[in-house]
Amino acid sequence: MKQPFIWDNYSDQPYPLQDKSYKKKMRKSQIGSLLKTLFVSIFVLPISLLLTPFVKRKKINSNEFFCIGVDFEREPQATLNMIEELGVDRILLRFKLWEMEKLTLLKDFILLCKDKKITLKILQDREHIEDSALLQKDLETIFTTLEGYIDIFEIGSTINRAKWGFFSVDEYSRFYKVAYHLKVSKFRHIKLIGSGVIDFEYHFTAHTLFNFCNYSFDGVSSLLYVDRRGAPENTQMGFALLDKISILAAMVWLSPKSKYELHITETNWPISGTAPYAPTSEYECVSEEFYADYMLRYYLLAFASRQVDSVSWHQLIAAGYGLVDNRENLRKRKAFKVYKYMVQNLKNAEFLRLDIKKEYHILQCLAGGKPLQIHWSLKPATIKNEDTFAVYSHDGEKIENDTLNIGSSPLYIYIKGII
Repeated sequence: MKQPFIWDNYSDQPYPLQDKSYKKKMRKSQIGSLLKTLFVSIFVLPISLLLTPFVKRKKINSNEFFCIGVDFEREPQATLNMIEELGVDRILLRFKLWEMEKLTLLKDFILLCKDKKITLKILQDREHIEDSALLQKDLETIFTTLEGYIDIFEIGSTINRAKWGFFSVDEYSRFYKVAYHLKVSKFRHIKLIGSGVIDFEYHFTAHTLFNFCNYSFDGVSSLLYVDRRGAPENTQMGFALLDKISILAAMVWLSPKSKYELHITETNWPISGTAPYAPTSEYECVSEEFYADYMLRYYLLAFASRQVDSVSWHQLIAAGYGLVDNRENLRKRKAFKVYKYMVQNLKNAEFLRLDIKKEYHILQCLAGGKPLQIHWSLKPATIKNEDTFAVYSHDGEKIENDTLNIGSSPLYIYIKGII
């Protein structure tokens, strides 16, 4: 990665572009693509919205639904141990195209991941965007080295933020086509997903899914953050998380460019008091308690949608937004225990229904063949702890109070005596 693009090692992302004249010039050079994005979205987004009630729901493989993002260079042995402790079957790794010399190190780590399903997110830089020959050479090296070890290759990320190198969808389409043509010609068994649009900016996604380009996706990736709205149930332009998922799923379902498969390959909340490691300002940050609550509720809502094949939490070890704080040794945050207990209960779960009434949520499923209800409420509420209940907190503590306080932290309620 070269100037004017600079990587921020604190928050694991590029710094905002400081060269405003360069940014303006590049945006101007891509005006044709930006107009196409506008034109496509004017037609696609309203149709997708209208068709959301009719989009097919799927039976989600809960074993592969829970995914955790990890850094293969950050405390590798501790990372491997914690992956096993969490009990996840899928992990997501990032690989930077400007660090090709680390490919052997990546493969060595992958070989230690035993039988985990792995999504590899390939991060771009401006050099590889502009030089298709360089991109083809390096992608071919990656595919040759890792074919058979990687379940899904995600090609590119955060394509709608200039600091990540792309200035238009057309630039991304040319970038992705290099990977797609390699698949068609030499690597027919690899699985490619894209386009990695961040946030609720579906006009960019629409353009990648509805165009005349010669490529297709094996599934769609989205960095569906909702952290700037606070709780996952909060709305943006009237749309809460479930609504955003439904609209995105409708586009994927309608698109001739992709199989009906949707992966949320990055989401989190920044944690208060962690600057400069937090990827946003303090205003968007939340306490560690709310971080754990929001994480769990995000997963529960995405699982209940029956439209998302996997959700990757970003990430395991990160001072500003991870399950583990590495500023002084390795401190597992409460969210680590919450994530572990979530996977323990829902890894083999079968979704039944989600009831929402006056901000009170009840997700019902079969967990290991046993009836399980998960309760949470955006406003404080109470229910009686029945004799048929076996109640546990969101981090696995047994609760035996006569009255159950239902609030931000979901409660797991197993119903005894029902098969």
